[in-house]
Amino acid sequence: MRKNIFQVVKASAAAVIISLLFVLVFTLIIQFCSLSVGVIKPVNQVFKILSIIAGGLIFIRGEKGWIKGAVYGLIAVIITYLLYGLIAHSISVSWKFALEILLGVVAGTVTGIIAVNIRRRVR
Repeated sequence: MRKNIFQVVKASAAAVIISLLFVLVFTLIIQFCSLSVGVIKPVNQVFKILSIIAGGLIFIRGEKGWIKGAVYGLIAVIITYLLYGLIAHSISVSWKFALEILLGVVAGTVTGIIAVNIRRRVR
């Protein structure tokens, strides 16, 4: 049980850190290129999904990968949403946030399933 919780915490932390690194690099790109404001939100969504995938592939092992994946996907989305909101000085909960949560849970679930099965085959 403790090992499962630790895996979820590590995967969530990795997803948040990776997402923040993506945003930092993207901010630098925005500074040097003239990109429209409409590009920022979709790119941030892609960053969140990629970071959730990376966190799960790195840290999820063992059994019940779909449960671990769903939980760490949910946690990662909530934390990144709060952090992005704090950075932008704007936090609002709407139906878009519910879609982000759903997307994060689905991405985490699929990644968790893949991660535990990749590990099983490698051994």
